[in-house]
Amino acid sequence: MKGTYALILQVPFDLQLKVGELGLRSFKAGYYAYIGSALSGVEGRVRHHLRRKKTAHWHIDYLTMRARVVDLVRAESRDRRECRVAKGLTDLPFVEGFGSTDCGCPSHLFYSSGLHPLLERVLLAFRKAGLRPERGWEPLP
Repeated sequence: MKGTYALILQVPFDLQLKVGELGLRSFKAGYYAYIGSALSGVEGRVRHHLRRKKTAHWHIDYLTMRARVVDLVRAESRDRRECRVAKGLTDLPFVEGFGSTDCGCPSHLFYSSGLHPLLERVLLAFRKAGLRPERGWEPLP
């Protein structure tokens, strides 16, 4: 499926991490939603992000090597809509510049202390971007 996705991650304790060219970034314990797109296929991109041992290609790869992915939201689309989804989340705390060096968004990584409020916000942002979100891993391994 080509489209837009949100990885929902849990950071169990406060963490400082070097994120490629962004440099050192701080991550509070809690939950994060990373918004991305994969017009070559969401399943393959997410499988890459889920691997612990990998070469980091994207900012999120640095975080997924240390945080736990707890959920996935995805939607089919022929065009990139991650910026529209991210725009719907900009009132949440975010990590400046994360995942957004190739666009004008302040970030594509958003924070919440609670899992369920974050998931509700992500699903709403997908819908407002004109997408029909699905939760879950099928057909991912």
